[in-house]
Amino acid sequence: MSEGPPAVVITGASGDVGSATAHAFAQAGYRVVAGYRSQQAAAQALVEALPGSGHTAVHIDVTDRGSLDALRDHVTADIGSLDVLVNNAGFTEYVPHDDLDGLSDDLFDRIFQTNTRGAFAASRALLPLLKREPGGLIVHLSSIAGITGQGSNVAYCASKAALDSMTRSLARALAPDVRVVSVAPGLIDGPYAENLDPSYVEAQRQGTPLGRLASSTDVAAAILSVARDLTFSTGCIIPVDGGRPVA
Repeated sequence: MSEGPPAVVITGASGDVGSATAHAFAQAGYRVVAGYRSQQAAAQALVEALPGSGHTAVHIDVTDRGSLDALRDHVTADIGSLDVLVNNAGFTEYVPHDDLDGLSDDLFDRIFQTNTRGAFAASRALLPLLKREPGGLIVHLSSIAGITGQGSNVAYCASKAALDSMTRSLARALAPDVRVVSVAPGLIDGPYAENLDPSYVEAQRQGTPLGRLASSTDVAAAILSVARDLTFSTGCIIPVDGGRPVA
């Protein structure tokens, strides 16, 4: 580990899962770099509410190489090395799977640009810092949609399947210096679910063997566990879905 508290960068930290993940890592003694794309005020409020000290809110646009280079320079100057990168930034819009014309080329590309290429670009930019100390870790926030093919739209499902494949490829390529793991939740009971048809959300809840949807804290706990407890795991996809695929 690096000298002083371990450090984590979380992209998309101002959102529901990102915020819960920031709190989980801060509570565990990590110094948190909370990335935001547009919600600067929310990210700043988040870091001010975290336990511990030394947390910062930093603009991170995973679709922009210059933003990621600036992030690397910031972490290098402010911390010196990095223990964990959580690729949490994501994007989607609801389009019925049978509405092929509704899934425009532009939307398809934007989803992959953020969900898949963005995770790769952030990993590439911060890899030198992750390799400075033993035990570096990259966690990709995936989804069971990458396995089930059921999600907000066809491109979203495909982007998460691609992300899981990239997890396996990078785990092999970066071993033994850096571990790479996907954490794959089902539908999360939060702001996104609140905007869906209540009957659809209830069907998902009823169809989950454990009888409820995932919470953001469930997902955050799994991500922290990968960092703190599952230290001999790499190249795998860890579900946080209540058993939804076996229902």
